[in-house]
Amino acid sequence: MGIEVGGLNRGTYTELNVVPLIDILLVLLVIFMSAPHQQKGLDAMVPQPAIEGSPVRPETVIVVQVQRDGDLRINQEPVSWDHLAGRMESIYKERATKVAFIRGEAPVEFALVARVIDVLHGSGISVGLLTPGLEQNR
Repeated sequence: MGIEVGGLNRGTYTELNVVPLIDILLVLLVIFMSAPHQQKGLDAMVPQPAIEGSPVRPETVIVVQVQRDGDLRINQEPVSWDHLAGRMESIYKERATKVAFIRGEAPVEFALVARVIDVLHGSGISVGLLTPGLEQNR
């Protein structure tokens, strides 16, 4: 930038020198043009087609029944108290949703139902309770 003082009209006259500004602009242009080539984004995983050999079977609802005498059944299949946790873990091993329902017969003690809930929670399974009102709505 240059400034001249004086002249014919005794005023100030300024002249803008834009050559240094163009040099800076060209340097910034080169920097911004080369910058995107140095960056690398995230690797994308392309979805693979499903294997036709393995049919997907629908997941059945698992119901743990607590009988009057304290016996247990998993979907009408008898199971002992000692094998309940292992059996439930093997059932839910490859399932996405881990939810089981508990159904107790009418005169069952709450302590037995609470024990089943404790075993299921220890196995990482969410618990729902089936009541006669819920079963009638189905």
